[in-house]
Amino acid sequence: MVDRAETKTSGGIGETIKVVIQALLLALVIRTFLFQPFSIPSGSMMPTLLQGDYLFVSKWSYGFSKYSFPSLPPYVGYLPIEGRTPDGVVADRGDVIVFRKPHEEETDYIKRVVGLPGDRIQVRNGVLFINDTAVPREPAGEFVDENGSRVQQYRETLPNGVSYLTLDLSPVSAGDNTREFLVPPGHYFMMGDNRDNSLDSRFDVGYVPAENLVGKAQIIFFSVGGDNSPLEFWKWPVDLRVGRFFTWLS
Repeated sequence: MVDRAETKTSGGIGETIKVVIQALLLALVIRTFLFQPFSIPSGSMMPTLLQGDYLFVSKWSYGFSKYSFPSLPPYVGYLPIEGRTPDGVVADRGDVIVFRKPHEEETDYIKRVVGLPGDRIQVRNGVLFINDTAVPREPAGEFVDENGSRVQQYRETLPNGVSYLTLDLSPVSAGDNTREFLVPPGHYFMMGDNRDNSLDSRFDVGYVPAENLVGKAQIIFFSVGGDNSPLEFWKWPVDLRVGRFFTWLS
């Protein structure tokens, strides 16, 4: 009787460990090849994305690279994989993308693609120019944030028809007049929709290699305001942004 009891207990522990390992492997596969959740920590993509938004990113949209794997410091960047697989899958103008910041690959950024390889990009008096042609920019009322502050909105429409809102906090910000950028082969030019409050390719981010793309932002599945953690459920009746749940981004 004792021997049978010990055998049963040992088998139960073994089965539990097996189930846990299988669950972890399944989660790793999903996060690497299918979907990975991300949270928005800043306002650089307002009004499209707000601080406290939680979204799913599709990992297959641009193929896979060593940066498709979830962040596991200090191993990130040391996987023996070069380039993207399959080769030739490219992003398009207007895509909202999570990527690893060049030269700081442990850091995830999220911005919008405005420049493709070979494009000439410049901002003149707050207007985006692609290949020396101004991107249409029309006033679209005011954006009112959660503190009641009002900011002028503009609707931009890229050459491929993708349309989105941007914010203009100041007519004389550091990024409103730039040099002309020539996007190198295999790289992209990224900008935040909150044009005067975004560190992007106009500044220290620079051109983003295709290899650094993590995935395409697809859907907001949860959103909470007030700088609160989603685990603080007792604050949900006040701070949940239910209207943003299940908002598709593309």
